[in-house]
Amino acid sequence: MSPARAGDERSFGGAQPLRGTLRLPGDKSISHRALMLAALAPGLSELTNLATGDDVHATRLALEHLGVGIRTRLGAVRVRSSGRASLREPDVVLDCGNSGTTARIITGILASCPFHSVLTGDASLRARPMLRVVEPLRRMGASIDGRDGGDHAPLAIRGGALHGARHELPVAWAQVKSALLLAGLAGSGATEVVSPAPSRDHTERMLGALGVPVERTAAAVSVRAGEPVPFSLDVPGDPSSAAFFVVAATITPGSEIVLADVSVNPTRTGFVDVLRRMGADIEIVESATRCGEPVGNIVVRSAALHGTVVEGDEIPNVQDEIP
Repeated sequence: MSPARAGDERSFGGAQPLRGTLRLPGDKSISHRALMLAALAPGLSELTNLATGDDVHATRLALEHLGVGIRTRLGAVRVRSSGRASLREPDVVLDCGNSGTTARIITGILASCPFHSVLTGDASLRARPMLRVVEPLRRMGASIDGRDGGDHAPLAIRGGALHGARHELPVAWAQVKSALLLAGLAGSGATEVVSPAPSRDHTERMLGALGVPVERTAAAVSVRAGEPVPFSLDVPGDPSSAAFFVVAATITPGSEIVLADVSVNPTRTGFVDVLRRMGADIEIVESATRCGEPVGNIVVRSAALHGTVVEGDEIPNVQDEIP
């Protein structure tokens, strides 16, 4: 490192209090699922405030290659589909980019489609484990192959008839749970997924709100064959994005902010619980439910914090916010 030179000095004043109201971009997890459920719903669905990042775009492109009509007009994304039966064999390899959510959940849809498809992704995605979703789908009758016995993409999927099954997951994997539930919508009999701890429950919430019979207990969720109805959804703000502003307002004296129209799903607000234990002044005001998802405002006032311990069973609900 070069030594400092005269004139290089910089001075910084204390941070000014944060005040005001902020509307955040749409939640990424809900956006993925909204696109996929709209593709399975026969009719026209309309989505606003959809997340615009590369991962959600990968889901959109994959669905378009499967024959789903998706158009953006005046800020709204319109999805027109005739349901799962209308999905067609793609004439290209489905590139999921860096989106593990796209790759894992869409595998659950493709497992029941009567055609051949191949999905891949970037170098990072191709290194991620896929057997956690491939093996339970195989137990339902799916034909899936890939590198290392199906543990790594590219994956080749020969879709066909599926049967329901009971799956006991060793880890609370929301993406795997979602893939199995969407596969179960096309299977004979019930499909049940048992998890050792709570995980994101967007898929089962949305399915239940869209006319699919869903049975839930504290540890399990099950579905039978069915299809969602078309819907309109203004995607609530992303709580993971909100976390940065929550922390900033908490540690900046004199701050008070409102994060408006955010998903306040309890499986996504674990970071709020942790911060409250540390002394944070955070209020969640639930105001609506959209497609089964609780939506509200997060009000944050500055406060002094102290240390805490994050237990292992809390990790699924704070994993995106820890970094």
